[in-house]
Amino acid sequence: MHLNLRWILLLTVPPFLWAGNAVVGRLLVGLVPPLALNAMRWTLAFAILLPLGWRVFKDFSAIRQRWTYLGVLGLLGMGSYNALLYGALQTSTPLNVTLIAASTPIFMLVIGATVYGVKTRSVEWWGAALSIFGVATVLSHGHWDTLLGTRLVPGDMLMLVAVLVWAAYTWLLARPPQAMCGAQRPPWRWADFLLVQTTFGCAWAWLGAGVEYQLTAQTIVWSPKVWAAFVYMAIGPSVLAYWCWGRGVAAVGPAMASLFANLTPVFAAILSAALLGETPEGYHLVAFVFIALGIAASTRKTILPRQKVPG
Repeated sequence: MHLNLRWILLLTVPPFLWAGNAVVGRLLVGLVPPLALNAMRWTLAFAILLPLGWRVFKDFSAIRQRWTYLGVLGLLGMGSYNALLYGALQTSTPLNVTLIAASTPIFMLVIGATVYGVKTRSVEWWGAALSIFGVATVLSHGHWDTLLGTRLVPGDMLMLVAVLVWAAYTWLLARPPQAMCGAQRPPWRWADFLLVQTTFGCAWAWLGAGVEYQLTAQTIVWSPKVWAAFVYMAIGPSVLAYWCWGRGVAAVGPAMASLFANLTPVFAAILSAALLGETPEGYHLVAFVFIALGIAASTRKTILPRQKVPG
């Protein structure tokens, strides 16, 4: 299908909302512990999804037969990725974390080659090298002596782990077990499947939040600002963005959609400057160029697994 204004707008919404998620997460530093923030986000998302997908629980045996796979999806996609992202924002910036997240297709390429035996061309490895150089530019803040020294920002390293987690989650979606393929797959709609994942994800998220509280004794500083942030994160990045992304990818394909996903750091830069006063530096532009070139080279004439870009 050719792009038209409708699909362009639909595919522009998710990166904008995901960039907003990173900026809001940064605004909540010191007010909400990162694991508690993740748990609250997905609990509210569960409440929103429940009226849309509650029928999935009528056949509980279908969930019970696939609980291992669904539990791992919930752990990686909801219980871990955003918890790591919010943890990264404690010491890093929204622009840094979204630039690092923009390299996700490269990590998927590496996992595909090493874990699933997907054949990789030399040009794709060159693309991976370009993107890794871009990520290294972010980690070093444009100063290579920083990268070689010991002054790396912990949040940037946490975001690297988050990207690996999301890449693994994406491959599990792309290569599901036999019980989730063909005629054996339950007739779940997008809301049904996301609700089931969110159910498991909430359990993992609250387990993490409980451990976090035991270790740090940090509590949520409640205010209208905090509640507004929770509502935004539950409705925007968690439900609306996933719905728009799923519709857009189905219409134009994952390769074309991935180009729109690269808008996330751009929106993060704009929102960070407007809301946080964090002006982008020259090395951010250099990093974005290398990551974009790497993705373009790696995905050229290559079908990567359908993905939902992190938010």
